Amino acid sequence: MTLLPQIQVEGGAEWLARTATQCLIDEARLSPKPGLVDSRGNGAHHDLSLALMERSAHSLTSTFQALAQQSWRRPADIALRQTVGRLGREGERQMMIATDGVNTHRGAIWALGLLVSAVAMLGGDARAQTVANTAAQLAKLPDDAAPKVFSKGLRATHRYRVPGAREEAQQAFPHVMQRALPQLRLSRLNGSSETNARLDALMAIMTSLTDTCVLSRAGMEGLDAMQNGARAVLNAGGCATLAGQQALARLDRQMLTLNASPGGAADLLAATLFLDRVETPYSKH
Repeated sequence: MTLLPQIQVEGGAEWLARTATQCLIDEARLSPKPGLVDSRGNGAHHDLSLALMERSAHSLTSTFQALAQQSWRRPADIALRQTVGRLGREGERQMMIATDGVNTHRGAIWALGLLVSAVAMLGGDARAQTVANTAAQLAKLPDDAAPKVFSKGLRATHRYRVPGAREEAQQAFPHVMQRALPQLRLSRLNGSSETNARLDALMAIMTSLTDTCVLSRAGMEGLDAMQNGARAVLNAGGCATLAGQQALARLDRQMLTLNASPGGAADLLAATLFLDRVETPYSKH
């Protein structure tokens, strides 16, 4: 069953790029997010702002479109993996130019880039689990041209011996498929506003993700605070309830005190919004 309209490659690629960009913007604007940039302010960051995040997202539209064009109805093989890697690195350079050297969306380029490519590989068949599985096939393939320099995230995965963004993709995005997407849709069914449903989805990710952004900035203390605080929000009934909102405010204060920002969770929320939207392109979100 094909849920995206069967249109020409160009039209499909343009739609996917526009959708991925909008999901990055929606994630950035979502408020209140603990420790993260949102419409209230800069969170735990001194070098980020909502305007910068939105500028960064728009700078990536052409990258997402190129990824979709190059991946359309192609199999997961080394050649495509290397093309995706090259386009992702070019997109990263565009992002850095747009942000004057600030890393706003490196993790999101990886996650959303793979998912955009996966939808295109399937010719627009946008069932979320199929897309996640296809993205995983691609993520498992080697890219010899990838830089050997360790990012902060990779250093954190080695130091604390935890999985990171690479493993999340290679395992078909379990935090998206098993936690965030079900929570997003459950909260909607239970009558939550779209904002609260998205915040609940973010909390669902944060309950168990080994967020390397948090680990890099605040170590295991920060990670424990994030996971326990997110569980407290959901256990209180989620962000639609007064108790859940109070728990969220406590978590926000704690993240700011620890200078911790769950950027990895934010990237996966954007991926969740993307899969939700491509699976149900005509529903109102």
